[in-house]
Amino acid sequence: MAKYDQEELKQRLTPEQYDVTQNAATERAFTGKYDQWWNDGIFVDVVSGEPLFSSTDKYDSGCGWPSFTKGIDDVDLKESTDNSLGMTRTEVRSGEADSHLGHVFNDGPAEQGGLRYCINSAALRFVPKEDLEKEGYGKYSYLFN
Repeated sequence: MAKYDQEELKQRLTPEQYDVTQNAATERAFTGKYDQWWNDGIFVDVVSGEPLFSSTDKYDSGCGWPSFTKGIDDVDLKESTDNSLGMTRTEVRSGEADSHLGHVFNDGPAEQGGLRYCINSAALRFVPKEDLEKEGYGKYSYLFN
């Protein structure tokens, strides 16, 4: 049984958000809201609200999707082998909602661990640092001090 009601998700999410998170679709490169987004805050799962990534770990990889060097704190990111599209990649999903987020590659900045989490903007919601407390994410304020 699905953890989230699919009909409710279809009502709450945009068609692209639903397709990306529930059907492992990929938004077109350079079209996502957060590709060139540089405000301070955290990125949460658009389905569940679970914290996923911090803007402090975001960088411009030039790939056309938001890129991060790591997940936020103790986030539970699930990884699995993805053999679609005639290639082998490592898919990344959120721990709580099991939302498809994107893929992780080992071509990120070496000095920051070497990973590149290539994530669909459609799977994310941004919470600005000034709203962290108000939205229940106050424990992440330390990232911006």
